[in-house]
Amino acid sequence: MSANPRWPDLPFSAWSETCDTLHLWTQIVGKVRIATTPLLNHWWNATLLVTARGLEAPAMVYGGSTFDVLFDLASDRLVIATSDGRVEQFALRPMAVADFYAEFMQRLRRLGIEVHIWTMPCEIENSVPFDQDRIHAQYEREYVAQFHRALVQSARVMNDFRARFIGKASPVHFFWGSFDLAVTRFSGRTAPPPKGVTPNAAPWVMAEAYSHEVSSCGFWPGNGGFGYAAFYVYAYPEPVGYGDTQLRTAEAAYNKDLGQFILSYDAVRRARDPDALLLGFLQETYAAAADLAKWDRNALERANANAPAANL
Repeated sequence: MSANPRWPDLPFSAWSETCDTLHLWTQIVGKVRIATTPLLNHWWNATLLVTARGLEAPAMVYGGSTFDVLFDLASDRLVIATSDGRVEQFALRPMAVADFYAEFMQRLRRLGIEVHIWTMPCEIENSVPFDQDRIHAQYEREYVAQFHRALVQSARVMNDFRARFIGKASPVHFFWGSFDLAVTRFSGRTAPPPKGVTPNAAPWVMAEAYSHEVSSCGFWPGNGGFGYAAFYVYAYPEPVGYGDTQLRTAEAAYNKDLGQFILSYDAVRRARDPDALLLGFLQETYAAAADLAKWDRNALERANANAPAANL
């Protein structure tokens, strides 16, 4: 049982098929987002945002107007709303990825939105095009709701962490490629292009994502073969000695295969003070990266991060 009921249980083994299906659904919406928004640095235009209702792709542009797409995970609906007041929606239920793709595209066309996307999933090995995928078709409402609650809590704490940094930092946003919630801090220095290979993602795509030196943290539910929900932190480029950092967070450890510090979601939700445990982990792993890489921390960090906001 969780010491804090706001942090729900999220056993990946119980909802892995639903997670995989939802992952692919978000990729379809995410690719429409790329097609209808200008490129922002590091692909920030492509991401989804966590809301009280679910995951939203806001303010996409078509024909001089805008439209939003919301995965309303509180009521299990996909909602498309335009700036001229029109709405299309359909129920999220067990359905094949191919059927979701067809339904979503049909609803966009009803609104006069004609968008064409590359139908091959990104960052997923051995994948098949969306319009041919009849394998992934699970949708368990209970676990989707718990995933949403976990995202809400994680985003809340990660926003507190982000507020301590006055240098360049990303929003707290959801990347549908790897299906994780992330927030990234930047030193201000450029970085070399990554050398790894990402499935169905061109090298220039990853070079844009990692064009500058970062300390990045996030939450993912356990997909991609990892097997359990966890918080992660990594540095790119990774400074020498980073993985040898001795953490005060006893529940966390460096994973050499991933090149990341990992703190299980279960350790956080079961903690007496989940917020304090997670914030402590995020802060000390960032500090290790910043110190080893010689970031100008005095210029990049808020002097009194815990000071209350002024009465305005």
